[in-house]
Amino acid sequence: METAPFGHKKLKVWQMARELVITIHRMTLTELPKFELYEEGSQIRRSMKSVKSNIVEGYGRRRYKAEYLRFLDFAYASVLETTDHLETLTDTGSLTNPALASSLHHDLTELSKALHAFIRSVEKQHNTDQA
Repeated sequence: METAPFGHKKLKVWQMARELVITIHRMTLTELPKFELYEEGSQIRRSMKSVKSNIVEGYGRRRYKAEYLRFLDFAYASVLETTDHLETLTDTGSLTNPALASSLHHDLTELSKALHAFIRSVEKQHNTDQA
């Protein structure tokens, strides 16, 4: 088991999630109408923060691979939820910056792919450990 504190910060998926937390937080404060600050803006901020938090919590339980995988699955589901909130913001016209919407959608897709690959890697390691 790793002895260095905060080893989760070395994970590429955590780093990607962190960047998106910051970008989405700023987007909700600067790009959305005021009424969305506490509506869809709040939802997208919370779902994106959930991605990062679940990666951290899973990492903290990595000794128990099933627990680790469970929290990584929660993180993956939260990426999908965040993408859905982003699409709602664009579909309703609340997010009117198409370049930003496209960039965020791209980054969420990349995080989704990276997280999926990471989950598969942990599963493979889990199956190897049990053999």
